[in-house]
Amino acid sequence: MPFLEVKNIETLYGLIYALRGVSLTVEKGTITAILGNNGAGKSTILKTAMGLIEDQPDKGTIEFMGKRIDGMHPELIVRMGISYVPEGREVFEELSVRENLLMGAYIRRERAPIKKDLDQIYGYFPVLKEREDQWAGTLSGGEQQMLAIGRALMNRPKLLFLDEPSLGLSPILVKEIFDIIRTVNEGGVTILLVEQNAWMALKIAHFGLILENGRFVMKGKSEELMEDKDVQEFYMGVRLEESAKGYRRWKRKKRWR
Repeated sequence: MPFLEVKNIETLYGLIYALRGVSLTVEKGTITAILGNNGAGKSTILKTAMGLIEDQPDKGTIEFMGKRIDGMHPELIVRMGISYVPEGREVFEELSVRENLLMGAYIRRERAPIKKDLDQIYGYFPVLKEREDQWAGTLSGGEQQMLAIGRALMNRPKLLFLDEPSLGLSPILVKEIFDIIRTVNEGGVTILLVEQNAWMALKIAHFGLILENGRFVMKGKSEELMEDKDVQEFYMGVRLEESAKGYRRWKRKKRWR
């Protein structure tokens, strides 16, 4: 039985279809990456599954650990063990780093395990420990992304939704964030990742899906997608890079004629 199973969902914004018959499965213990360009509907999949779009999906079903969650209130979905890191981080800017993290554990009551998990988050992101009493709104974009992920992990999720974690970050910070995502997964958290950076996403994912105009056009193991010529050209820019290299070689040869 799949850990998360989405069957033929259709999601509308008003009269406009954002998702058209989308189906996917996420296996326990894996990282599954949803790739695609802006406006393809990637974030809508996560928002629909989290119950964040009122009265959606219009059609289809969503099951988590064998139980229907489509149409369920977001708080109940969180209590079932799904945490969500939204695009844009959405930290509580006028709360401290520590207070933001504790907000992630608001449905938990046991204090000793919360303290232990807080220390684990600081182990993942030492900079958050250094900024523990600092207002979240004064953090850099990368630090806010770390905080948003840490806050979601404070719920001890079984399944973690990540929406564009690399957005607006420098290449060095992107690598750091993706290393932590891999570490979190190795610690037992299943991850559904929405990402435009196809190269980084497929490097850590077990499976990948490519979404275009509200429909999946390709699915497979991540290594298979990375070797696919169309994926390389349209989502990873490999052929463009090769063309540039070829042009530079041609220029060098022409110079010596």
